[in-house]
Amino acid sequence: MTAVHPRVAEATVLRSTLSTASEEYRANRAATLAVLAQLDEQLEIARAGGGARYTERHRARGRLPARERLELLLDRDSAFLELSPLAGWGTDFTVGASLVTGIGVVAGVECMVIAHDPTVRGGAMNPWSLKKSLRATEIARRNRLPVVNLVESGGADLPTQSELFVPGGRIFHDLTELSAMGVPTIALVFGNSTAGGAYVPAMCDYSVFVDGQAQVFLGGPPLVKMATGEDADEEELGGARMHARVSGLADHFAVDERDAIRIGRRIVSELNWRKLGPAPSLPADEPRYDPDELLGLAPADIRVPVDPREVLARVVDGSRFGEYKAGYGTSLVTGWASVHGHPIGVLANARGVIFGEEAKKAAEFIALANQIDTPLVFLQNTTGYMVGTQYEQAGIIKDGAKMINAVTNSTVPHLTITTGASFGAGNYGMSGRAFDPRLIFAWPGSRLAVMGAAQLAGVMSIVGKAAAEAAGREFDQAADDARRQAIEAQIDAESHAFFVTGRLYDDGLLDPRDTRTALGIALSAVASAPIEGRRGFGVFRM
Repeated sequence: MTAVHPRVAEATVLRSTLSTASEEYRANRAATLAVLAQLDEQLEIARAGGGARYTERHRARGRLPARERLELLLDRDSAFLELSPLAGWGTDFTVGASLVTGIGVVAGVECMVIAHDPTVRGGAMNPWSLKKSLRATEIARRNRLPVVNLVESGGADLPTQSELFVPGGRIFHDLTELSAMGVPTIALVFGNSTAGGAYVPAMCDYSVFVDGQAQVFLGGPPLVKMATGEDADEEELGGARMHARVSGLADHFAVDERDAIRIGRRIVSELNWRKLGPAPSLPADEPRYDPDELLGLAPADIRVPVDPREVLARVVDGSRFGEYKAGYGTSLVTGWASVHGHPIGVLANARGVIFGEEAKKAAEFIALANQIDTPLVFLQNTTGYMVGTQYEQAGIIKDGAKMINAVTNSTVPHLTITTGASFGAGNYGMSGRAFDPRLIFAWPGSRLAVMGAAQLAGVMSIVGKAAAEAAGREFDQAADDARRQAIEAQIDAESHAFFVTGRLYDDGLLDPRDTRTALGIALSAVASAPIEGRRGFGVFRM
């Protein structure tokens, strides 16, 4: 007879009432598949890097593309959670920002991997590359993940140096801070690492240089000639052999790229690395309902509420969910579950608007999660906190402040997924990007803005009418209509998930069917660091 885990025996299994034959389900599914097709197109552009021409030229030099290097580095058949793949979308820069970042397993150790893509302008760093790199090291620092840099970069994209020079110093700051924290940093140098980039291998704990390819110097031959008049040879100035035998900058000398990757994997295997967080403690059985049905739950119209219990039934282990305060503050669902054996607390918007009861319920639940050192998962689908005379008099501002206070001062890991709308201060209360979730993702049909496009345009119209009335001038309705249309189109574009993720306001877009997998990887990653809740909070305005 198979033993049953005592907590599982007591758990409540969610019962789904979803009708896959309903018109709403079919419309949602069709809309989600359409936007996923658009997402796949953009991801293919990112994976193509600089395109076929530059990839072939790179291969002709005997070098591997960034993603092939990454594939050789990671453990065979292990999962890789890519981060910010659409960085720079909608800008003048290549989608993906000439960089590949993500969480993967190297020699059995979960690591943050940062790989330059030399097929895009020689791997030069532009403003979006910088933001993407800094976000990766921030995730590594907060979750105590060793960092492996796959280096081949021509340095800063000089035409944008004004946006790079000052904030770019943070890369060096973060690498040295990680080392001081005891988090290993490794540089595998496959090509150029020039000027400021030369400090990357210098500031990493371990460095591997590839013979005949790695060239690391503060100033290349042209700059040396201009500065000193010296005619310098590239290999003598900064080649792998010189750094391995003369300067001592290279710890390991690799004969080729595969050898460098082999040495890198060996270094990770010798780190004697141990996680400081808890191991999975609950059964990791699959949900009872098909995750494919999440395609029909993702809202095509974000104004239509979605029961988050239906989402949870297709994400959490065994579809088990212990709901907390089920009859109170019902537009916010809270409760306990697990994903891939990792216990979690869940806060999920049910009907968009957050009322005072929901805010107080959330603050209380967050405090409980901190008491028992349990990570929190936020499923955002909110239009914000309730407005109106009745609610202002009832203290909605005070109640919202309690929730935001709790979110801010909570120290257990937060993982956030935007499944629908994320508007107004509801984004803050549900642990949006400004509130430092360990990782934050979004479904591709989601929207993020200060408010919905139509509402924002309407507010601007009302303000315009009031201003005209106060000034005693005639209100131009035709001009207002044109202005409303323009504003609505602007906000609609800027709240689009592709626009939002392109500016790194989240860590990537998820196919809804991959939600469970992404959460599982994220929960495993955050357990590399201690998971400890806060026992005391700031002052709550009662």
